[in-house]
Amino acid sequence: MKQLLVCICALALFSNAVAQTVNVESFASGFDNPVNIQNAGDDRLFVVEQNGIIKILTPDGTTNTTPFLDISSRVSCCGERGLLGLAFHPDYATNGFFYINYTDTGGDTQVSRFSVDPADPNIALSGSELPILDYEQPFGNHNGGCLAFGPDGFLYISSGDGGSGGDPGNRAQNTELLLGKLLRLDVDNPSGGNNYGIPADNPFAGDLPNRPEIWAYGLRNPWKFSFDSVTDDLWIGDVGQGDVEEIDRAEIDEAGLNYGWKCYEGSVPFPGAPTSCPPVSDLTFPIAEYSSSTGSGNCSITGGNVYRGSRYPNLVGLYFFADVCSGLIGTVDQAGTLTEHGTFNGSWVSFGEDTTGQLYIVNRQEEPNGTIHKIVGDVLGTNDFELPNTLLVYPNPTENSVHLELQTGTITQYAVMDMKGSVVIHNKGLDTTQTTINVANLVNGIYILKITTETNRTIIKKLLVN
Repeated sequence: MKQLLVCICALALFSNAVAQTVNVESFASGFDNPVNIQNAGDDRLFVVEQNGIIKILTPDGTTNTTPFLDISSRVSCCGERGLLGLAFHPDYATNGFFYINYTDTGGDTQVSRFSVDPADPNIALSGSELPILDYEQPFGNHNGGCLAFGPDGFLYISSGDGGSGGDPGNRAQNTELLLGKLLRLDVDNPSGGNNYGIPADNPFAGDLPNRPEIWAYGLRNPWKFSFDSVTDDLWIGDVGQGDVEEIDRAEIDEAGLNYGWKCYEGSVPFPGAPTSCPPVSDLTFPIAEYSSSTGSGNCSITGGNVYRGSRYPNLVGLYFFADVCSGLIGTVDQAGTLTEHGTFNGSWVSFGEDTTGQLYIVNRQEEPNGTIHKIVGDVLGTNDFELPNTLLVYPNPTENSVHLELQTGTITQYAVMDMKGSVVIHNKGLDTTQTTINVANLVNGIYILKITTETNRTIIKKLLVN
């Protein structure tokens, strides 16, 4: 009980310290059906256009005149088809490899590797295509298409259920098919006559006729997924049939999870469910969901990222998502609490992240002149403001302790929060102008220090422990 009360107090303190204020800020425009945005480990952003072109967006918001890659002649577009996904190899700076997911001119999925021009980092070699994986699409919709390298170094690929409506072939539950799945490949160690290998801990590795590429299944159309750069957790935004949009979360080592489609739409039993559904205990249900039923204005979730930047402490640890139709932007915290931050003027189809952890969101509402926006927060929360010259914090960086000295007023409480959004140290009921915080037990890293004064004013500072 004591531990529970401490957790409750800590969560309440954190909630008061950093209100969840979210907005968008225009950054770049003039894109033709943008559907994805990635970084390659430097200050450039790579914008994927659905018709088969990738463009480079520079830090000042301008776009290179020459595309990074143009394979439009190989791509079927548009609707839910096209060039859909992009991922840079973890060792891209050395090997120059990147991977794309597109629907070919026959409407089927193709995952391929390309190489950058060794003589020009802003140009890819269009003739360097190495086919990795392909599979048939029975219908033109629900192609998934997202790609990402996990913290384990393997390439993850999202595959929709093959389309139409209601998964007429029950493909998402069929582990002999690649449709309605999250796939996991070892692209560095090809084997078996393929240009990829099967990680030994894939759930169906060596278990024919099940497909060994499968990592998770029971997905309808996992349009976007991502990994939390701090916890390594996998987050998936799975588009619903017509009533429920779902958000799934899993730890990186949780293999073989069944997310339930089409037995369930989110956590709701699906009316068209097959009679052969597995027991409920064998299914993994969403960490959060929201309604897309008639009248809601919502229609299709766009999964995003967990914010791990340092610019907006109130956003740290929040998973971002959006809705294509309503313009809704929302977040889910680490406890699974969903917050809707309002509907914004956009048809949001993708999120992206730069190397500093700042988030971007892609708007196709002005099609074909799509725009890129920045996600912005409130550094101090809606009711907080900083008193920049009244608090001394030293030493900072520190190894064992940090001393606080308030020159105007008194300190009534303080909290130290890690970059996961968790309160790791807190003390309240104080009435002092100076105090010392013992941080010797904290792991090295960046923390957020929040001090409250007797007039309920707050000061928020970064604290570096090394």
